[in-house]
Parts: sequence; structure tokens; C-alpha cells
Amino acid sequence: MSENLRVLVVGLGHMGVTHAKAYDHIDGYELAGLCCRSIARRDDIAKAWPQVPRFAEYGEALAKVKPDVVSINTWPDTHADFAVRAFQAGAHVFLEKPIAETVADAERVVAAAEAKQRKLLVGLGPRHSPTWVRFMELARGLGKPLVMRMNLNQRSIGPAWTWHKDLMKSLSPIVDCGVHYVDMMCHMTNAKPVRVHAIGARLADEIRPEMYNYGQLQVVFDDRSVGWYEAAWGPQISEVAFFVKDVFGPKGGVHIVVEDPGGMLVAGATATVSSDIHTHSKSGAIRMHHARLLPDQSLAQSDEEFQIADQPDHDEMSVRKQRFLLDAIHGKHDLADHMRDAVNSLRIVLAADESIRTGRAIEM
Repeated sequence: MSENLRVLVVGLGHMGVTHAKAYDHIDGYELAGLCCRSIARRDDIAKAWPQVPRFAEYGEALAKVKPDVVSINTWPDTHADFAVRAFQAGAHVFLEKPIAETVADAERVVAAAEAKQRKLLVGLGPRHSPTWVRFMELARGLGKPLVMRMNLNQRSIGPAWTWHKDLMKSLSPIVDCGVHYVDMMCHMTNAKPVRVHAIGARLADEIRPEMYNYGQLQVVFDDRSVGWYEAAWGPQISEVAFFVKDVFGPKGGVHIVVEDPGGMLVAGATATVSSDIHTHSKSGAIRMHHARLLPDQSLAQSDEEFQIADQPDHDEMSVRKQRFLLDAIHGKHDLADHMRDAVNSLRIVLAADESIRTGRAIEM
């Protein structure tokens, strides 16, 4: 293995290009190949990386590049097979979420990583956010049970709506986005999910009849904690519904304050910010509420606000993920728990999807 790890980036949509830029700027990586089916038409890729070999077919790219790392940013229906093939070729893998379309395929990916003793990092964003790390620490101090309320509703129009409709050919919003936040719920509680119930609605004739573009799941954990997560995509979605990240327990509550919510909206029928992926990692502060009462039943302590100076944007979050993978490859992180957690979060959101389609609660 050379001093720099040779990286093949597969899938060159927004996420793939973002990760390619990250590899290109991090010491320890060498961008060695770029692959997508439409590569012949991608003048932007040829202009940005004229010296990097480009491929339309994954198998050819894997054979010719012989990468140390494969970065998989394709549609979810290819994630499992592409990852397994990368491991069999001896590469470490960065895999955009979700890890797979089914739990069985997710477990197959993890088994391949373990069999070849390769590293697998799944792109679960909040783990790499200073705001979320602090938020989780504060939530763990609130006692048990926890009540966890989270959403990410996106009014998507124009190119964003086209992208979301393409995604819904494979997965619903509650599955695609939910893995991030269900993963955080599992970390906050350190408990096992026991039951999942969900509701959903199809709000657009443009998506296939069996798909829904609004969903909400409720999950019950074995420590009596409960959580809900809500996700929606489309031009129908209210911007007011964009952002809730709130947890409370016996000792009080904590929530993430969205950055300048009043100033984000722009006048006019086409105004939308919630589908701008760069807004999803931004926050104004963390606010903590203390529930202890004085004898006169007034609150014993005022709310506290924690300003998080380190606010990485979406591109910087990608850099941090890839640096974390590099450190893991060099032995600084053990990703065994991370891989199991990626499978577990997928298991929960797929149970929610089953609940919506069957109209019944799913026992875990």
C-alpha cells in the first residue's frame, strides 16, 4: 500500500462530488478514479479532475484502479453489492447511508467487511457534528425515560424535487433520512428498541402509488424511552415544519435551536430553504431547560444556552467523515460498534416502513 490511500469514488451526484473534493484535499488520500454511468456527459467532472481516470462501469473501475478505498455514493439499491465487491477486492469502504435496502443485505455488507478485515464507515452525519455530540451528552444527563422528538421536513422544488423523486424510487424519506436520527436516539438511550409504529401519506401523484412522501415513526425502547421522527419531501411541505431536535426527561430538556429561523425565509412563492442540504448541519445554539422546582413551585434555575463555535457546513462535514475513516484505517478507531449501529438504525426505519404499509405496530 502506498503512503497515500488510492480512492475510487463511485456515484458522482451531489454527495459523490462533495466527497471527491474532500479526498482531494486531505493529506493521506489520492483521488485515483471517478465512476458513474453518465461519465461521458459529465463535462464538470472532466474539468474539475482532468488527470483522474474516469469510468462508466464499476467493475472496470475496480479492476483498473485497484483502490485502497472505495467511496460509494450511488443509489441505495446498489450499496450492498458495490460494497461487498469492494471488500472482495481488498479495499476499505466509505458507504453513503443507508447501508443497504434490507437488513439482510446490511448484514451481508458487515460480514464482508469483517471477513476481509477491512474498515467500513457509513455516512451517518450527526456523529461528526460538534453540536450533535454535545446535544447527545446533555440528553444523557436528563434521566430516564427520555422523550425524543426529531424531524427533518424538506420543501423541495425544482432540482431538489427531481432528486427526491428519484430517491423515492428506492426509499421513502423516513427510511433515507431516518437512519441519522434513529441512530442518535439509540446512542442517547443506550437501549434496545422493542416496538415501532408509523404513519405515512402520499401527497404527490408524481411518485409511484405504493410510495409515500410524508412519514412519521414512533419507537419504544426497553428502558421506557420513546421517540418520534418525521420526514417529508415535496413542494407541499411547510417550511414551518422544517426542524425539530428536542429531548426531555425527568430532569429537564434540551433542544437544538435552528440558526436564524425567521431570517431564512425569502418572500415569494418559490421560497424554500429546508431542501438546501447546507442548512441541515447548521444550528444556532443548544438550549437546556432544568425541571427542578422550588417550594413555591417556581423553577429553581433559568434555562441555559450553549453556543457551539465549531459549526461545520455540509462540505466540511464530509471532510470530517473522511478524516475519521483515514484515522480508522490507521488503527485510531474501531468501527465494529459503528457497523452494528448502522444495521440497527436501518432495522428500525425499515420496521417503520413495514408499519406504514401494513397498518400495524412492529415488534422488534
